[in-house]
Amino acid sequence: MKALKKLNAYFLRYKWRLIIGFFMVIAARFFAVQVVELVGKSIKHIEDFYVHGDYALLKEQLIDTLLILIGVVLLSGFFTFLMRQMIIVVSRFIEADLKDDIYAQYQRLSLSFYKQNRTGDLMNRISEDVSKVRMYVGPAFMYLLTALVLFATVIPYMYAAAPSLTLYTLLPLPILSLAIYKLSREIHKRSTIVQEYLSNLTTFTQESFSGISVIKAYTLEHKTQQGFTELSDASKQKNLDLVKVQAFFFPLMIGVIGTSNLIVIWVGGQQYLNGTITNLEVLVKFIIFVNMLTWPVATVGWVTSIIKAAEASQQRINEFLDINPTITNTVGHSTPIAGDISFNNVCYTYEDTRIKALQNISFSINQGQTLAIIGRTGSGKSTLLELIGRLYDVQEGSLTIGNKDIKELNLNNLRSSIGYIPQDAFLFSDSIKENIKFGAQEKSDEEVIAFAKAAAVHSNIIDFKEGYDTVLGERGITLSGGQKQRVSIARALVGLPKILLLDDSLSAVDTETEEQILKNLANLRHKTTTIIVSHRISSAKNADKIIILDEGKIVQQGSHSELVAQEGYYKQLYAEQLEEKEN
Repeated sequence: MKALKKLNAYFLRYKWRLIIGFFMVIAARFFAVQVVELVGKSIKHIEDFYVHGDYALLKEQLIDTLLILIGVVLLSGFFTFLMRQMIIVVSRFIEADLKDDIYAQYQRLSLSFYKQNRTGDLMNRISEDVSKVRMYVGPAFMYLLTALVLFATVIPYMYAAAPSLTLYTLLPLPILSLAIYKLSREIHKRSTIVQEYLSNLTTFTQESFSGISVIKAYTLEHKTQQGFTELSDASKQKNLDLVKVQAFFFPLMIGVIGTSNLIVIWVGGQQYLNGTITNLEVLVKFIIFVNMLTWPVATVGWVTSIIKAAEASQQRINEFLDINPTITNTVGHSTPIAGDISFNNVCYTYEDTRIKALQNISFSINQGQTLAIIGRTGSGKSTLLELIGRLYDVQEGSLTIGNKDIKELNLNNLRSSIGYIPQDAFLFSDSIKENIKFGAQEKSDEEVIAFAKAAAVHSNIIDFKEGYDTVLGERGITLSGGQKQRVSIARALVGLPKILLLDDSLSAVDTETEEQILKNLANLRHKTTTIIVSHRISSAKNADKIIILDEGKIVQQGSHSELVAQEGYYKQLYAEQLEEKEN
């Protein structure tokens, strides 16, 4: 139960609703017991009729009792409704709050966290795990509370009427509770396996849909279908295994109810005949009480299973909630951001792979200048940009922006001053206009169009039937690779950033469009510092400074003319690309 203590803060948040719910439980169970009392009273009236034979009196008594019974039933139902409104609704509130807190924690956690955890697992914790916790704070809490109140209310009634019959009648109920507990554990175990197979089936399907073009290109439809069928059959078998166990639940309950009723009839009948029980109403009330108690007794085992599942799920949730982000905003006040950037012997090694991405990197770039970074795959180019956006922290050396150490800058100010276009352009399943305005919702449609023109994508957008209101598919699948990159560029520009970072974000456009975009950027930039990561000389040649990275080290730096005159990677790459262009 230690993991579930984290939920106490949520219970306290809604304590008044839960307190009211508790009193509603007492009221609902009290009137439910009164229903039984009234039924018993009706039986007594009938017994008296056979003794005295006064039909008119019986009729009057039954009508009066019936009217009271209807009122009591309605009150019991009304308070039961209020009970559920208080407790079950609170569980939904807590579920929503917990999801909000988990999502907020996901937003706070650093980029390294997402590289170490699978997206499917993160989704599962905010959906499946939270749902299991909700079952604990809602139904489990309510049914356990109802069972306790009902026992506290009913058993004294039964014991006062017939002590020995009460003991006989309640004897099978602990057996039912234990059996339900064992059954619930087995159901939980098999349900977990079913969920795992469902997750595998969902993942396989999602990947098949995402990679449908590759599957068709390699004519692997039959093999993919076969793989899906095998997973589907395995999932079906696990579901059947679960259903076989679940099938015992209600027959077991009905069997125990029947056994208790037989005990009431047999033992109670014997006691009625020998005079221990003097009124027939006692037997009728006992039968109704047994049926009232059976479900609460059964829920004790079921609730125990829910609590165990909730504890396991909350433990998984706590693992994430207790993680402290490695990147934190240590500056509470606003800090102005300038475009001067300086690296001084910066080193960075990825903790999970121990790969030395950057080694003793030193360079400076003034506000308004353009820096181009060229190098082979894995040379550390993207890591360098991620350090500027403080997605990672410098491990050795120092990184200053505007002559201030990057850690002395307000993190929100820093990132809102950077326009970052990643190598893999990511677009949301929303309209093109909203994708461009992402992070700058105050921008007008005219400004959106102006920056789309600067990114050389306006002519493509207006060709769509819905134009800028065209809703994109998942991850922007509606657009080509080049169009996605250019929409991402427009999105970066619309925020008027002080620092513009392009991580090989022109790789999917032709050289003519590339030159047009770079020319437009030069006209728009003014005092914007621009860093361009690229494999193309055409993207780098007009930069104020060019650095060549190899295995995390700067092996060359200078202007285009200086580097072309030197022997090295840049000159070799320039010759290769020049030859390709001529051919």
